[in-house]
Amino acid sequence: MTPTSTGLRAGRREWTAFVVLMLPLLLVSMDVSVLYFAVPAISRELHPSSTQQLWIFDIYAFALAGLLITMGALGDRFGRRKLLLFGAAAFGAASIAAAYAQSADMLIAARAVLGIGGATLMPSTMALVRNLFLDEKQRAKAIAIWSSAMAGGIALGSVMSGVMIEHFWWGSVFLINVPAMVLLLALVPLLVPEFKNPAPGPFDLPSVPLSMAAVLPVIYGLKKTAADNGLGLIPVLSIVAGLAIGAVFVRRQLTRRDAMISPQLFHHRGFGPSIALNALATFAMMGSAYFTTQYLQSVLGKGALEAALWSLAPSVCVGIAGPAAAAAVQRGADRASVIGAGFVTGAIGYGILALAGPDSLWTVLIGAAVLASGIVAVMSLVTDMAIGTVPPQRAGSAAALLETGQEFGGAMGMAVLGSVGTAVYRSDVKDSLGGGPPTAGLPTDALDQVRETLGAAVALAGRLKGQAGDQMLDAAREAFTHGMRIACGAGALVLVAAAVLALVTLRRVGSAWPTAGGTPSTGGDAAAADGEETAGREVAPSH
Repeated sequence: MTPTSTGLRAGRREWTAFVVLMLPLLLVSMDVSVLYFAVPAISRELHPSSTQQLWIFDIYAFALAGLLITMGALGDRFGRRKLLLFGAAAFGAASIAAAYAQSADMLIAARAVLGIGGATLMPSTMALVRNLFLDEKQRAKAIAIWSSAMAGGIALGSVMSGVMIEHFWWGSVFLINVPAMVLLLALVPLLVPEFKNPAPGPFDLPSVPLSMAAVLPVIYGLKKTAADNGLGLIPVLSIVAGLAIGAVFVRRQLTRRDAMISPQLFHHRGFGPSIALNALATFAMMGSAYFTTQYLQSVLGKGALEAALWSLAPSVCVGIAGPAAAAAVQRGADRASVIGAGFVTGAIGYGILALAGPDSLWTVLIGAAVLASGIVAVMSLVTDMAIGTVPPQRAGSAAALLETGQEFGGAMGMAVLGSVGTAVYRSDVKDSLGGGPPTAGLPTDALDQVRETLGAAVALAGRLKGQAGDQMLDAAREAFTHGMRIACGAGALVLVAAAVLALVTLRRVGSAWPTAGGTPSTGGDAAAADGEETAGREVAPSH
């Protein structure tokens, strides 16, 4: 590294290390969607029940969300590189176990270990980026690339799944993780120095189950709401229980010197708003994905792989948006204004989606591209703010909070906007197909399924002959598109409100982290903190 006015400037080695750290990021984000096309093959070979199939999908996200806070705190105390290597080994071993699982229960267990590994990888990689790039401009550029790669990895996962299933057996979707993890285990010790808090204090073990008991019931309740297309008693009770335990967890963190999440993280004015704004950005991203994926397959009638390939088109814009936003701030643009503009751009994307009809492929693709560009621009800037405004010693905890907020935001987006769209769909289908042609004579349970989801309507229409099937399909597709338009309008309003929130909360927010007294530090304090951090490093192997 070479010294600059803002810190040590990263060189070729640090950038090479950053490229290596992108591997776990891509794989963890891809694993969110990698099972999309593998389900039929898994069903044929492992014969999971409906409950087991649900857990094959959800256990990964639950383990990931529940352990993020714990793993971020562990990385700060025991070493981020050490935790990253442990996570890579666990992720690789679990990938092999999942690929060769002989039963549904074995696959569920392997997916759970994958989620545990992912929970160690995500905050560790982001915290290490914070430590590798001490120069503000370089860090902003690196985090912009990081945010774009994470968004693109989710889309790439579904495509990769389709390609692998088409040419190999279903377990191959997991084996693609193994070479990358082996490469990570080989290169990280050579390229990435160890970083940890030199004086972490004792670990607050009781906060581990408290944090999980706070996060998991809320995530479960939101996912259950999205799956059931509306609030029920069990989701409501689950969310309330999680929030109540969360209040106990927060109180414990505020009253203990060895808190897992230090209250000092929130002393900087920009940290709390960054967490909230990032959650709103994820709300918008996942809320739109809920509709666009169904639109491409069930409304336009495209095959799963073709739909996944079309969904990659907006990623071209996503790859540009994050670095462009970072560059604008570096040229002197006000950060709050650029973040607000990103939210407004996302709202415009939602507005374009709200113009879609039942045969509007390019409208949907353009709207999705504009929306994703605005959201990724926001995510890159608020991530840089959240990570850059905390002491390097606590970057792991900050990254874990940021990513936990993302999990909440994504689940909330699918639950809220999905419920809005489904309510409109049910109302329209009831009015269009209320017992008359083409549904006359159909069993009651079949009619109920048509009124529940578009997928059920498509399946039933395929079994009906002639004009009756076409009429049912047209009515259902129009109802879904109408529901998508209304939900996108609601999403646009949320993003406009988020833009106002960004302008209000981020005015005159600096980039320095607070000192122990809570006052934003000067460059001298920053240098001292970096020196303190350096004192706690383990020396990287020479080469």
